Amino acid sequence: MNSGKAQLTKDLNIASKKIPADTIIKNGKILDVFNLEWIEADVAISDGKFVGIGHYNEAARIIDAKNRYVCPSFIDGHVHIESSMVTPEEYAKVVVPHGVTAVVTDPHEIANVTGEEGLEFMLQNADHLPLEVFFMLPSCVPATPFEHSGANLTAADLEKYLTRPSVLGLAEVMDYPSLLHTKDNLLDKITMTHQHGGKLDGHLAGLETNAVNLFRTAGITTDHECTKEEEALERLRRGMYLMIREGSAAKDLNALIPVVTAHNARRCLFCTDDKHLDELIKEGSIDHNVRLSIQHGVSPQIALQMASLNAAECYGLTNKGAIAPGYDADFLILEDLEKVKISDVYKQGQRISHNSAYTPPDDAGRDKHAAPITDTVHFPDLTEEQLKLPIGGAQRAHIIKINPNQLLTNKLVEEVETENGIFVPSPAKDHLKLAVVERHKNTGHLGIGIVKGFGLKDGAIATTIAHDSHNIVALGANDPDLLKAIHTLKEINGGLVIVKNGAVLSSLPLPIAGLMSDQSFPFVKERLEQIGETLPNLGFTKDFNPFLTLSFLTLPVIPSLKLTDMGLFDVETFQHIEVSL
Repeated sequence: MNSGKAQLTKDLNIASKKIPADTIIKNGKILDVFNLEWIEADVAISDGKFVGIGHYNEAARIIDAKNRYVCPSFIDGHVHIESSMVTPEEYAKVVVPHGVTAVVTDPHEIANVTGEEGLEFMLQNADHLPLEVFFMLPSCVPATPFEHSGANLTAADLEKYLTRPSVLGLAEVMDYPSLLHTKDNLLDKITMTHQHGGKLDGHLAGLETNAVNLFRTAGITTDHECTKEEEALERLRRGMYLMIREGSAAKDLNALIPVVTAHNARRCLFCTDDKHLDELIKEGSIDHNVRLSIQHGVSPQIALQMASLNAAECYGLTNKGAIAPGYDADFLILEDLEKVKISDVYKQGQRISHNSAYTPPDDAGRDKHAAPITDTVHFPDLTEEQLKLPIGGAQRAHIIKINPNQLLTNKLVEEVETENGIFVPSPAKDHLKLAVVERHKNTGHLGIGIVKGFGLKDGAIATTIAHDSHNIVALGANDPDLLKAIHTLKEINGGLVIVKNGAVLSSLPLPIAGLMSDQSFPFVKERLEQIGETLPNLGFTKDFNPFLTLSFLTLPVIPSLKLTDMGLFDVETFQHIEVSL
């Protein structure tokens, strides 16, 4: 009580100019995110919070903005940190220089592999970083009943986490059949979240209009899965927040940004969802979304508002997203408004990045790590015989057709090559073999299918990143290399691997749950670059990331055709089907 009163007394005295401020920002063009105006004024800061806008002279420290633009820092409204393949601690070093000082993350990737151990690792590793990490508890562990994951989290398991200050609610509800049929497991999680005053995120990929009614009735307020204008408008009409995603596999901003108008912009925000480390370094994070939006004609003020205030209000972060008294002093200084060129990043009044260099405050005493989970790749040794895929006499089969830079796939039926009734991969037809191997509990579950669109001419690639259950997913132009790639993942305890003629050409070990490296982000970046340089040896010439595309071919909640460890799955009918007709 007394310390709070002392702090308030100090803040009021600074605001009223009775005593000097801790810090004053001078000579800046300050973004008023409420009226979408630029104002020229001083900004006073006390102990990491804004306390006044006006004319202030006295301060222990002056930040000279040098007539540049000053705006709130950015918030990523929905991200899976695991998709960057580095820990939260390393992830912060990458995104902070891009102006991101807060993220709302869903750790369902690691939770589907290791359950509560994975949750605890993420919570502890993210604690007391210059990047503020807020958590939404995974609603989908296991993700669906159509595949096998490594854990099961019930409402009873999750409830204790809702008392943690960094936990905001329940992450993307994607199990539409359970919502439609009012299944207890999902409804228990939703009602539990409501009882604790938490937020609820949605995942409405490919769902028809009436489904939006069900999600909203359940109190779910966001969707990041829109890919078309009409879908986005339906969400907005029913009171949802529209998250405009620009990640690595799903790049939806170009299609959705025309929906944003002066009338509805306050219900729109940005997210990256899944974005690989190399693209975060090269393109940026939410700053990239802002930059693209401005290029598409959105005013810089609205784009910056979407990246800050809108995201904060969506999640009830009432002290973030604005440069105004009472808000956290999280802000950026921009050298170029149109290009969103960031000179300096401040968190609670302290500079944590200058000219793209991460300069965090001293973190002595921070408990940096919970024990990482590093033994998660378990499956019986496979043989080439087990990889065989029988095809009927008509030699026609269901084929997954990928769409580069999209999560949606198409369902094809085509004639395939066979020998003695067994499918043979055909690079000439772009028919490659796809395998999904259960890797959590040594069950021996194995799904085999056919995929088109990768253009590989030889060899195989494989990874333990396979949304959402993260079994092994492997792609090959021949069975020996496919088998070698799968077994190599066990040897390196998870990661990414490229094989040709029985030899491993390059790899990236990801020993933390088979999802994240235990090394620094520069190490991971270097290995990813090596993998990119190696791919042409397999004849890959496409302009998309094949590993990223591969990792989403196991996701049985996004249309149209996917492969799980239980077999080929038709998302439109929500059932497994035979490969052969």
